[in-house]
Parts: sequence; C-alpha cells; structure tokens
Amino acid sequence: MERLLPSLIGVAVLLLIASSSLFTVDQRQFAMVFQFGEVVRVIEQPGIQFKVPVLQNVRYYDRRIQTIDPEEPELFNTREKKNVLVDSFVKWRVRDVEQFYKSVGGNELAAVARLKQTINDGLRAEFGQKSVADVVSGQRDQVMEDVRKKANLDAQKIGMEILDVRLKRVDFPDKISASVFERMNSERRTVASQLRSEGAAEAERIRADADRQREVLLAEAYRKAQTMKGEGDAKAAAIYAQAYGKNPEFYAFWRSMDAYKQTMRNKNDVLVLDPSSEFFRYFKSTKPAGK
Repeated sequence: MERLLPSLIGVAVLLLIASSSLFTVDQRQFAMVFQFGEVVRVIEQPGIQFKVPVLQNVRYYDRRIQTIDPEEPELFNTREKKNVLVDSFVKWRVRDVEQFYKSVGGNELAAVARLKQTINDGLRAEFGQKSVADVVSGQRDQVMEDVRKKANLDAQKIGMEILDVRLKRVDFPDKISASVFERMNSERRTVASQLRSEGAAEAERIRADADRQREVLLAEAYRKAQTMKGEGDAKAAAIYAQAYGKNPEFYAFWRSMDAYKQTMRNKNDVLVLDPSSEFFRYFKSTKPAGK
C-alpha cells in the first residue's frame, strides 16, 4: 500500500493538471485566453479547448443578439419645433470580441452606455430634419435605417454591430395631446363638411338631370301619343266616311241612336229641346227617311 501511494498521488496530480488544462466553449459564447493579462488567443468555434494551467486563464463573452430597450421614451424636437416622445429599441451583438475587449475592457455596461448615447444623438439629428408626418408614417423606415447605419459605424470601432433600430411608438406629450387632437378633429370636421357640400351639389345635379330626362321622356311620349291618336282619328274618320258612303241613312240612324244613348244615360237628365227638332226625327216616324 505504501508503494502504491506515490503512484496514486502522481495520478491525482496529472488529473488535476489535465482538468485545469481543458475548458469548453459554448456555441453561444466567445472565449479569450489570457496570459499575464495579455490576450494570447481568441476562440470563436465551440468545443473543447486547451490552455496552460496556472499561467493562462479564460474569459467568456456572449455572442448572441442583445436588446437595448430604454425604460422611458425620449423627448425629441421635429422640424416643425414640435415635441414628440419616442420609444425605441436596438438590436446589437459583439462582432469582434478582441476589439471589444481592447476598446471597453470587455465591459458590456460601458459598451451599452456608449451605444445608447450614439443612438440617441442619431435619433435627435434625424427627428430634427423630419416632420411629424415623416417620422410617424411617411419616412419612418428610412429614418430608422439612417440611424442604424450611422450608429453602426461607431459600434464597429468597439467591436460591436448594430443589427436593427426600431420605433415602438411616437407620441405627443400629455400637455399638447389635447390641442393636437382638437386641431386634427377640426380638420376632419372641415373635410367632412366639404365632402357633404360636394355630395349635396352632386345630388342636386343628378336630380336636375333626372328631372330634365323625365320632361324629355314625357314630351316624347306625349308627342308619340298625339301622333298615334291623330292617326287613329284619321283612320276612324276614313272608316266613318266609307260607312256613310255605303249607306247614309243607316249611318245617320246609328249615329242618332248613339247620341240618344249618350244623352239619356242618366234617368235624372233633363233636355229642353223643340219637339220638332231634327234631334227627334227618328221618334216622329218609323218610316225610313225620304219615303
């Protein structure tokens, strides 16, 4: 047993040295190997790596995409000198971990503080050149892309990369929201009134056109009716004349009977005529006229 003890101690020492020589790099991390405070190696690939025990140490840095999301919106001035509250967020990540370490000592808080200031300055400059309409809808995407590009130039100096800058909300401060709402409401009422006036004018034009077309149609219908009536009367007169020519006595008798029927339709009708009037000639004699 006493002879095995040195062997066991040697194996333990070897295991300790081996364990302190190995380290694992996660796929979500960068690793930097330091020796006496100086960077000797940067590891970007995941897996098991080796280092010199005691002399070298390892520091890890997150390589995932991070978010800067301020707790409170920032107040900016637009081109029209109007105050707007801007709520935004930024997506960033470490791109060059060695540059990141040399620039800010690997201090993420210091790096984020610098990015916040850069983004804030970029937004302030862009909003100062744009109107409210531009930043709300018209040129919103372009504004964000311009801010991202400018901020990314500064971020690259410290080994970082700005992936995206987005606006979550652009709003007016509470003090001027009411006046802005009232002005917008007044503008909408003006537009609505104008549209109603235009609609009423158009309706009147349509009614006038419809009345004109109605009069034209009625006049054309009356003209056709009178034409047809005249043609009918002419045909009737021709038929009457033809019938009269064939048998004048019968025609006179038939016309008289029709006149009696039309005249004496009502029992209460009263006629004041001379009994010798031609109107009653068929009441005077049953003999045919002319015999």
